[in-house]
Amino acid sequence: MQVTQTLAEGLKKEFKVVLPASDLAAKLECQLNEMRAKAQIKGFRPGKAPISHLKKLYGKNLMSEVLQEAVNEANRKIVDENKLRIAMEPKLDFPGGQEEVEKALEAAGDFSFVVTFETLPSFEIGSFDDISLERPVAPVSDEDVDASIQKLAERMREYEPKAEGAKAEKGDKTTIDFTGKLDGVPFEGGTGGDVDLVLGSGSFIPGFEEQLEGATAGEQRIVKVTFPENYSAQNLAGKAAEFDVTVKSVASPKPQEINEELAKKYGFESLEEFRTAVRGNIEADHDKASRDKLKRALLDALDSKYSFELPDGLVEQEFGGIWQELEAERKRAGKTLADEGKSEEELRAEYRAIAERRVRLGLVLAEIGQSAGVKVEEKDLTDAVIERARQFPGQEKQVWEFYRNNEQALAQLRAPIYEERVVAHLSSLIKIADKTVTRDELFADDEEEAA
Repeated sequence: MQVTQTLAEGLKKEFKVVLPASDLAAKLECQLNEMRAKAQIKGFRPGKAPISHLKKLYGKNLMSEVLQEAVNEANRKIVDENKLRIAMEPKLDFPGGQEEVEKALEAAGDFSFVVTFETLPSFEIGSFDDISLERPVAPVSDEDVDASIQKLAERMREYEPKAEGAKAEKGDKTTIDFTGKLDGVPFEGGTGGDVDLVLGSGSFIPGFEEQLEGATAGEQRIVKVTFPENYSAQNLAGKAAEFDVTVKSVASPKPQEINEELAKKYGFESLEEFRTAVRGNIEADHDKASRDKLKRALLDALDSKYSFELPDGLVEQEFGGIWQELEAERKRAGKTLADEGKSEEELRAEYRAIAERRVRLGLVLAEIGQSAGVKVEEKDLTDAVIERARQFPGQEKQVWEFYRNNEQALAQLRAPIYEERVVAHLSSLIKIADKTVTRDELFADDEEEAA
């Protein structure tokens, strides 16, 4: 085997490999001899078939396997001897074309190929003494607990029918049938029957519920609304519609008290136990939001701290996934690129920058994790698969089998676990100062954070 490096440009390394016909023929001969000892060929005693006959029958198929293994062996040798840290599968090119391949399959000529590796960048991790971050924390107040319990109480609220002829008011529950029409023609998804609607809940299109106030049981009304411009169904967005509505019943809310009985409806022995559990859930939500914001700030700091050449293949792969997801989302929403308000070139540039950030941070976190000995154990993956399976009641076995037999899917579960552990490790090395904020500030999703 002859190996010659033909390119060393940035992260790309290219090698030309020549596999002599004599070496290939020798490997084929070994394969044929192994086959001869086991083969049962019609007209010959076991193990006595001539090599020439076996070569005629199976030579080309065997040589195809020989070539594949020879290529794999050559690639492994190049990686080992040059201590390459490859970013993804190498790219193969066969300059001799099909004619040379056919000759090689017949063991009648040398076989050559060019292999291109894209390697991982080398960079110094350094220390993290220069990173100082604020972690927003929001204490849980009694008012937060009261508000949460009040929302839970609303879910348990009971209603009683209003007297005959009584008019529906905000807060009342109506039961309605409706048929929506565009230009007098019913549209798909615009029909419902025996639908419970609490007036003022904001469950329906803006303006719909208000037009049912004052209605009585048995009354029919025409409700006129305009769908919001950003409505999820593109065929309805911004369009005026009419709904033929029949109010079948009107019921008023019964008083809902925050007491021991409400706690028992939610499975608690006492109101105090109920309040403690609610407070614990709110604290858990606050802690998660706080960790998420700290993580975003830490990733921003790492993105600013490191700058190095990125493997084009990884960036292209990441960008392709992002773009494919965006196109699928546009298709579901019935939108086109023109609806984005930017040219395709501008959008591609924006999302390529996002892809580059993801790749850069992925490489940085992987390097930090490796140097710190961060690992994801088999038990961690098992727990993740079990948790995933729980999300699909009745299909747990299928989900379990899918992940246990699909390395790529399992890797998708491993990645976020690994990332969280690296972030936790980093959090112990940087300077963090807690900053007290309000609940609204903690959960604020401004445009920058959403991006």
